[in-house]
Amino acid sequence: MSKLVTIYGGSGFVGRYIARRMAQAGWRVRVACRHPNEAIFVRPYGVVGQVEPVFCNIRDDASVASVLHGADAVVSCVGILSESGKQTFDAVQVDGAARIARLTAEAGIGHLVHVSAIGADADGPSEYARTKAEGEAAVLEHMPGAVILRPSIIFGAEDNFMNRFAAMATMTPVLPVVAADTKFQPVWVDDVAAAAVKAIRGDVPTGVYELGGPEVISMYDLMGKIVAMIRRTRPRMKVPFFVARVMAWSLDMLQAGTFGLVSNGTLTRDQLKSLTRDNVVADDARTFADLGIEPTAMDAVLPDYLWVYRPGGQYSDAQESASRMRIDRA
Repeated sequence: MSKLVTIYGGSGFVGRYIARRMAQAGWRVRVACRHPNEAIFVRPYGVVGQVEPVFCNIRDDASVASVLHGADAVVSCVGILSESGKQTFDAVQVDGAARIARLTAEAGIGHLVHVSAIGADADGPSEYARTKAEGEAAVLEHMPGAVILRPSIIFGAEDNFMNRFAAMATMTPVLPVVAADTKFQPVWVDDVAAAAVKAIRGDVPTGVYELGGPEVISMYDLMGKIVAMIRRTRPRMKVPFFVARVMAWSLDMLQAGTFGLVSNGTLTRDQLKSLTRDNVVADDARTFADLGIEPTAMDAVLPDYLWVYRPGGQYSDAQESASRMRIDRA
């Protein structure tokens, strides 16, 4: 019988790509998530019955343990960018990560891959960074042989970063840029999935790997790249940090004042603190090169999904071609 992997958060942005690759590799895939009825889209990744979404609440021992039965490997890629209700940084990124690792060890499963983030730092400026580091420490306490992957900003068709700013550029005459000088090393989601698959199969040494794409770019220049990709003309305006602090505080207060009915999905105070540091691979880190993977450039992927934000959408190329023909004839 083919091997089985349980992927916590397997219906999320990163998890679905790992699930697809594992199915293609012939594994059975158990996608553990809070809303399995909304994760039906993972089933076609494999043959009938190969990929199955199942319910799991990572805040509960019994729920986490129930989806480990029979697994040969485990992937933990549950994380949040902002807090909401019971989904706090401590509950998800510390306690949840620790619970998965502890119960994986108790079940005698030898392979655990934990997806963290570049910037994980116990002394970091934000709760996000600190809880990511605490989660990593908890994972290694229970599973010293785990593989930890720390990606930079992840891009892909379903991302909430490139898509958000591309959409913003279609609606505003000026594109505001917070943390304009902060540097990132954007990484394609499928490259992160490829790294996870190698770790799941035990093809690489255990330890921590920092994953970044081939291009280091400032936030200001990244916004310029997005605007160029969607073929629009938008001036970029650098937003000073003191102004951004007021914006983030106001948005956080709006969420708190409405008891979460209005969610701050734009910019939180904690996210702003994270943006004070560069988000790039450290010089002494193990990287894609140590995994035998060549990361994919943004220019090779972004046009495949950002075209929807172009003035002519899917017809933009045809419209531009027709426009050039009219000019040539004139």
